[in-house]
Amino acid sequence: MIETIRELAKKTDEKILMVVLDGIGGLPMDIDGDTELASAKTPNMDALAALSQLGQTELVAPGITPGSGPGHLGLFGYDPLKFLVGRGALSAVGIGVKLNAGDVAVRGNFATLGGDRIVMDRRAGRPSDEKNAEVVAQLKEVIKEIDGIPVEIYTESEHRFVVVFRSLGTPLGANLSDVDPQETGVQPMTAVAHDEASQTTAQLVNSFVTQAEAALKGDGQVNGVLFRGYSDVPHFPSFDDIYKLRAACIASYPMYKGLASLVGMDVLEVAGEEDALSGKVETLKKNWGEYDFFYFHIKKTDSTGEDGDFAAKVKKIELFDALLPELLALEPDVLCIVGDHSTPSKLATHSWHPVPLLIRSKYGRKDLAQRYTEDEALKGSLGLRRGIDIMPLLMANALKLQKYGA
Repeated sequence: MIETIRELAKKTDEKILMVVLDGIGGLPMDIDGDTELASAKTPNMDALAALSQLGQTELVAPGITPGSGPGHLGLFGYDPLKFLVGRGALSAVGIGVKLNAGDVAVRGNFATLGGDRIVMDRRAGRPSDEKNAEVVAQLKEVIKEIDGIPVEIYTESEHRFVVVFRSLGTPLGANLSDVDPQETGVQPMTAVAHDEASQTTAQLVNSFVTQAEAALKGDGQVNGVLFRGYSDVPHFPSFDDIYKLRAACIASYPMYKGLASLVGMDVLEVAGEEDALSGKVETLKKNWGEYDFFYFHIKKTDSTGEDGDFAAKVKKIELFDALLPELLALEPDVLCIVGDHSTPSKLATHSWHPVPLLIRSKYGRKDLAQRYTEDEALKGSLGLRRGIDIMPLLMANALKLQKYGA
């Protein structure tokens, strides 16, 4: 599909704005209830939906629960079953760490462990960025290298950190199992190599976990580390080369900035806190004339779902709805609102459920959907689409694709 789009894409003056409400899909807390989207008071999205086309999207495949990386790759038109990248590389690139051939980057969570190393909280209560930096500094003092392999530790945000194992000539493999069990009430897992090239990496990871727990044992909140998302240096076809678009990323969290950077988007500076959102809107306005495509990411709709906080997720949806008029005032030729996966508060984790999709342009057909919700999306004219179908649809609605064939 990418090769076909590359041949058909053409430059025009139309602008595309893709708003990604991370983890936006939800579930009712009981069978007779509403989802978070349906419960939220969203007059601006309701008015927009009445003028738009709606549908649903599966970011990877039916029944497959997407991670954030695969979900976003699908949104950007890269088949996540063919283009694979670990969370570690995305986070590393997002915070400006240069990876060399043979290095392995790993995404880490600070965690709270109870007796017998039982995972009590996979995110250590979401510590402040200041606490994160303090713990990283503590680990840097005691873990500089393992078995002669240089180890670099970087703060990311809240409970997230990044570890880079530097190759000394022989490439380190990244094909190994997670330490993060992705549930509480159990012990962290032991990293196991899935091929010979990853044996050394598995030993490095397990040694790091042991040393980190020893260093942090006096901290009641942050006293463990969990790893997942091992990755070496990834390579992707350029977003600009495929779509003939000058693209910009407006995001706060390093992983999303890293993914956008890897596909060739310019990552724009954003001021202020994620919760305020005003910094992102100002960045969008300031750079509106410079780009053809904007990826505008909002994280907290996912974080609140992961915390199992239904009311908080509803509130984050309503905060986005309040700023929507400022986005509409820029008059994008094509506006898309979508998520990279569902994160129902009921499950407190990502899920396989399709995500509601909204596309507004001058060339959309009349739609029966009247709100941007899961139920209303079922009525929409877009139907159920693959994630990789979205970019071609946006390009078509922006008149940026030539006719295929004679």
